[in-house]
Amino acid sequence: MAEKLTVPIQIFFFFFVIVTPNLVFHHEGCFCICCVVRDNAFLALSVATQDTDAAYLNKAELEAKLDGLSDELDFLRQIFDQEIHELQSQIKDISVVVEMDNSRNLDMDAIVAEVRAQYEDIANRSRAEAESWYQNKYADLQQTAGKCGEDLKLTKAEIADMNRRIMRLQSEIDMVKAQIKNLEAQIAEVEERGELAVKDAQLRIRELEEALQRAKQDMALQVRQYQELMNIKLALDIEIATYRKLLEGEEDRYDDEFVIQPCSVNYNAYGLEHSRTPSYVSCSFGTIKASGGSASGLEPAEVKSTTTVTTTETVACTGEEKKQAEGPAATEAATVVEQVKAEVVAE
Repeated sequence: MAEKLTVPIQIFFFFFVIVTPNLVFHHEGCFCICCVVRDNAFLALSVATQDTDAAYLNKAELEAKLDGLSDELDFLRQIFDQEIHELQSQIKDISVVVEMDNSRNLDMDAIVAEVRAQYEDIANRSRAEAESWYQNKYADLQQTAGKCGEDLKLTKAEIADMNRRIMRLQSEIDMVKAQIKNLEAQIAEVEERGELAVKDAQLRIRELEEALQRAKQDMALQVRQYQELMNIKLALDIEIATYRKLLEGEEDRYDDEFVIQPCSVNYNAYGLEHSRTPSYVSCSFGTIKASGGSASGLEPAEVKSTTTVTTTETVACTGEEKKQAEGPAATEAATVVEQVKAEVVAE
């Protein structure tokens, strides 16, 4: 068993005591490379162990053959001894001297030496193959380590470049965030100003609407007052025209003494009822010289009259009482009033 483990232990010692420190010394900090080397060493150790197991199996087979040959030799010796004993019993009384060449004697020391030489040869070949394999593997690992070192340098350069880019992007992000904060503050300020302006505009709109409503109410009141004044003016115009017609008719009709009965005249123009009760004067004329039968031809110098002014009571007359009290003159006055109304409405 000690011989079985000799070669793997030597290989393992060679790799981890000689090769690995050199790798660590020349490539300090390359932990990943050491891990790869360690894995490869364990793989090589497993391969060497398999080779050692094969050699051990070969040795076991040779030892089994040696045991078989030893057993066969013992068996042949027993046979030969028995044959010799039988021959001696047959030829007890015969003395024969026979010289024989015993070629069946085996040289066990030579066989063992040969087997040992074969085993040592196999072990030496295995050791040489393992050493050459590990030398090649070591060269490959050195080449790989060189490539990995270059890749590591490139990776470090890329990492430094990426760090610079990250710092630049971080500064740009900070600037953009500051701009966003400023814009948000400006937006909030503008919104606040807009809300204040909207509130002010709404307040002014309400004030203007209230002023407009008051102006509309004042205008409606003025229009209503104006309409009332126009109605009063129309009624007064109608009344004036009526008096003018009455005076002209009376001047044409009466040349003598007359008495005017009081009456009440109701005017209704454009929905406005205006009641006016005039007081008439009772006059008695003496001698009147009329020319052309018209009162317009009267001259004040030729009129001698005594005028008695009396205030009469106001009497409201309607229907038959009005006709009885006024007579033909009142009927004519009503007709004149209707004509004047029609003319005013037509105008």
